[in-house]
Amino acid sequence: MRALAKVGTTKDGRGRPSAGSGPVDRIEEAAPRQQTRWDVVLVWFMRITALAWVAKGLATWGQILDLWPGATPFADLPAGRQAGIVYFAVIDFVAAVGLWLTSAWGGVIWLLAATSSLTLAALTPQLLPMSAPLIAVQASIVAIYFVLSWLAARDVG
Repeated sequence: MRALAKVGTTKDGRGRPSAGSGPVDRIEEAAPRQQTRWDVVLVWFMRITALAWVAKGLATWGQILDLWPGATPFADLPAGRQAGIVYFAVIDFVAAVGLWLTSAWGGVIWLLAATSSLTLAALTPQLLPMSAPLIAVQASIVAIYFVLSWLAARDVG
């Protein structure tokens, strides 16, 4: 980051302005900060999460295409469950693309997908059955995202 500084007009022996005379405008290089770049950590987290959501989307499409042996055929499922499966088959891939691109809309769509998944699993387990450890892992991922976003926003200033 460059900052505008007022320095003297006369030059010393090495061609640098001396501090004793009238002010002039000069752009000086700010000293680089040595600290964790939380925005880089957030980008890596978003990309790893995007890969997990691609896998989640593929698994959902596997349900639609009846690729899982021993599972109830998609056509035989109740309509509400079919609607939930189709919803997540689409939104998980859209969220994964947005996360991979590290765009703001990607984070929003992913949060919509993750929180709707958690809400459905908690309130209507017949529509979206999910084990308690899987709910805990998904809630932890959302919490980590919020913490990293907060740290990255604090790091900008």
